[in-house]
Amino acid sequence: MTSSRSRPRILLALTLAATLAGCSEKRDPGFQGWVEADMIFVSPDESGRVTKLEVREGDEVKTGVQLYAVDDDLQQANLNQNKATLANAQQSYDRAASLSKTGSGTQANLDAAVSGLRVAEAQVNTSQTRLARRIGYAPVNGTVQQIYFREGETVPAQRPVLSIMPPGNMKVRFYVPEPELPKLAIGDEVRVSCDNCAADLTAKIYFISTMAEYTPPVIYSLDERDKLVYLIQARPSRPDSLRVGQPVSVYLNPKTPMADKR
Repeated sequence: MTSSRSRPRILLALTLAATLAGCSEKRDPGFQGWVEADMIFVSPDESGRVTKLEVREGDEVKTGVQLYAVDDDLQQANLNQNKATLANAQQSYDRAASLSKTGSGTQANLDAAVSGLRVAEAQVNTSQTRLARRIGYAPVNGTVQQIYFREGETVPAQRPVLSIMPPGNMKVRFYVPEPELPKLAIGDEVRVSCDNCAADLTAKIYFISTMAEYTPPVIYSLDERDKLVYLIQARPSRPDSLRVGQPVSVYLNPKTPMADKR
């Protein structure tokens, strides 16, 4: 038989157990996600051999900093040729303009000389642009994420030599089932958790997919609707605390206690 003294202890233990069970039921299990980034790929307009690489993977770069150089022999030769053509066009124009002033030349010859001069100038400008683009500069601030071609290697036209990750391009991607969609809106803040991460990481939703990743038959049952999942993307408030490819847990209500990780 249970003594009268032990009854309060038993009741207290049962009450605590019920309270703890209720709390655990309210804990948010969260949604599994991962970290991605929209990379900026820097590439030459024309193919060539990489002659100089000024950065390494992991380097922080600022806008306008030189990243690499590609051999420019062909572009320099083309510029020299167009400069020679421009010099001849200039002489033809000067001769036609002089004859026009004395009345010895025709207006047609002058017009042709003007046209030839303008074409030659445009060709020189194009050659100068092609030559200048043999050097790659950082278009944004960020971190050099990956180098695809190194010194001595030939990079094809419009193939990236390297990629840069701007901090603002970091994003958290996760999926939520269809019943959870009404709880979400663009601009909502969610909590982000990962192994050994700070406890106050948050992200702001900027994209909610309008298309389901899984499409069941035309007639939806309640079970099938629960299988519909939608992609959600959010920008982290502290991107420097996350790494690309890192698995994370996302909680829709930042104030809801997280479920224990086991």
